[in-house]
Amino acid sequence: MPKLYKNFLWVVLILFGLTILTSSTYEPAKPSGDINLSQLAEKINAGGVEKIIVAGNDLEVHTTGEEILRARKEPEAGLTETLSNLKVSASALSGVEIEVKEESTASFWLGILIPTLLPLLIIIGIIWFTTQRAKGGMNQAFSFGRANVKRLQASKDRVTFNDVAGLKEAKQELAEIVDFLKSPKKYLDIGAKIPRGVLLMGYPGTGKTLLARAVAGEANVPFFHISASEFVEMFVGVGAARVRDLFETAKKAAPAIIFIDEIDAIGRERGTGLGGGHDEREQTLNQILVEMDGFERDTKLIVMAATNRADVLDSALLRPGRFDRRIILDAPDISERESILKLHAKNKPLETDVDLRKIAQRTPGFSGADLANLLNEAAIFAAQKNKKTVNHQDVLDSIEKVMLGPARSSRIVSPKQKEITAYHEAGHSLVAASLKESDPVHKVSIVARGNAGGYTLKLPSEDNNLKTKSQFMADLAVMMGGYVAEKLTFGDLTTGASNDLENASSLARALVTRYGMSEKIGPLTFGKTNEMSFLGRNLVAEKSYSEAMAIKIDEEVRKFIDDAHKTAIKIITSRKKLLKEIANALIEKETLEQEEFYALIGDLKPILR
Repeated sequence: MPKLYKNFLWVVLILFGLTILTSSTYEPAKPSGDINLSQLAEKINAGGVEKIIVAGNDLEVHTTGEEILRARKEPEAGLTETLSNLKVSASALSGVEIEVKEESTASFWLGILIPTLLPLLIIIGIIWFTTQRAKGGMNQAFSFGRANVKRLQASKDRVTFNDVAGLKEAKQELAEIVDFLKSPKKYLDIGAKIPRGVLLMGYPGTGKTLLARAVAGEANVPFFHISASEFVEMFVGVGAARVRDLFETAKKAAPAIIFIDEIDAIGRERGTGLGGGHDEREQTLNQILVEMDGFERDTKLIVMAATNRADVLDSALLRPGRFDRRIILDAPDISERESILKLHAKNKPLETDVDLRKIAQRTPGFSGADLANLLNEAAIFAAQKNKKTVNHQDVLDSIEKVMLGPARSSRIVSPKQKEITAYHEAGHSLVAASLKESDPVHKVSIVARGNAGGYTLKLPSEDNNLKTKSQFMADLAVMMGGYVAEKLTFGDLTTGASNDLENASSLARALVTRYGMSEKIGPLTFGKTNEMSFLGRNLVAEKSYSEAMAIKIDEEVRKFIDDAHKTAIKIITSRKKLLKEIANALIEKETLEQEEFYALIGDLKPILR
C-alpha cells in the first residue's frame, strides 16, 4: 500500500507539471482591445492613425496623438481586406504604416499540439501505471516461493574465530569443517565424507550465530543466513518451495554455508501438532530432509543450524547423514567471561580501575550477549554522567541493572517500610555469612530494583557445574533468613518474603522429585513428561506415582523447608546484635559492598546446621 500511494503521488505531480507548462506556453484567446474595427476605420479615414502593428489577429494601433490602442481583426481575413469592407479609402490607408510581426514557431506548434496530445498522453500514462501494478502483482505471485535468504560475502563484514572469545572446544570441533571447505579434495580422495549438517545447541546469547559466521569467515566462503520461521506461510507448499530455492541458490555459490537460525520453528517432532501430514511446518521439514539426503558426494555445501530447544527436534533430522554433528555451546566460565569482556571492551575507553577479572567473577551464568550488553550499559551510564571514560563503578552498576533491573531511587518509602526491608536483607546476608556452604555475600542493598524492594547479592567464588545437597540446604536457609528476621524482630510478617518462599518451595520440591536427595524416598525421580504435545508445548505431565507417594513427597518437601527454617532461626536468634548492626548500617547507607559488609560482621565462625 505505501508503494501504491507513492506511485499515485508521482502521477499527480506529473499532471500538475503538465498543467503549469500548458498554462505558461499556450495563451487563450484575448478579449477585444480598446477599440473595435469600425472605430479603427473611422480613425483611419480621419487621418488619426499613423502606424498599425499586426501580430496574428492582434492589432497595435499608434495614433497621431502618440496614443497606443489595441484591436483585433477577423481571424480568416487580411487587414486591408477588412478595412476596405469597412469603407476605408485607399488614399487614407496609404498614409498608414502597416508592420506585420511573425508568430513564434514554438508557440504555434504548442498551440496546436498540446490541446491534441495532452489528453492522449494522460490516457497512455494511466494505462502504463495500471499495467505496471498488474505486472508487479504477477511478479510477486511468481516470487512467492523464493527464499528470503540473506547472503553475506566473505570479504564483507568478515568474522573469524579471533572475533569469538571462549568456546575453545566448539572452535576446535568446527576447524575440520573449515578445513573441508578450504581443501575438499584431500577428504574426497581418501573417501571421507564430511558431515553435511552441523547443529549448534546452547542457551540464548551463547554465540551460535556468531560462531557460524566465523566458520564462513575462516573458510572464506559465502554465508547464506535465513530464519526457520521465514519458511512457513499460511499457504501449503510455500515453505517447501522456499527450501528448494534456498538449496538451489546455495549450490550455485558452492563452496558455501547455509545457516538456518532457530530451526526448532520447523524441525519439531512430526505428528504432534494439528493438521497431520498436511501441516505446512511438517511439509517444510520433509523438504529439508530430502534436500540434505540429495547432496552429492562432492557437493561443497555445509548446512549449519542453531537452536536452544534440541529436545523437541525430530529424530529424522538428527540421524547420521543430516545433522549428525552436534556441538553444545555452554555458558562461559570465568576465564571465558574475562576474554569476552576484553573483546567487547576494545572500543570502550575504560579507566585503569576497571578490573575485568573481578567483573567476570561477579557475572556467573552470564552469556556472551549478556556480557556485551553489560559493557554497553556501563558506557551508557558514563555518557549520562557526561564522562569520557567508563570506571569500575559504572560496570558494577550495570551488572545490577542487567540482573535485577534499574534502580528506583525515587520510590517513596516510609521509615517503617525502610526498617522492615533493612532487617529482611540483613537476615538474608547474616544467614549467608554464617553458613560455610553458602556463597560469599558481594553486596547488600535496600534500594529497590525491578520488583524487589531490596536484594542480597551472593555469588560463588568459582564456577561450579555440580552442587551438593549441603549447598542446596544452605541456599534454602538463606532464603528463609529474611522471613525469620522479620518475624523475630517485629513479631509480624509482610508480603516481602513471598518471592523467597516461592523459590524455597520450588527448590525443596526439586530436591525430592528431580535430584533424589530425600533420605526417606531415596534415589527416585517423579513427574515424567508425556510425549503428547500441542504446537510444541506439553499438554500433559504423566503422574508416574501413586497418591500415597504424593503424600510422602509433600512431607519431604515440608521437611526440607522446616529444616531450613530452623537453621535460619538458630542463626538469627544467636546473633541478634549483629543483625541489628547490619540493619542500622543499611538504613544509614542503603547499600553495603562486600568489603564494608565483612568489615562490619568481623570474623564470624560458621554455625553448624
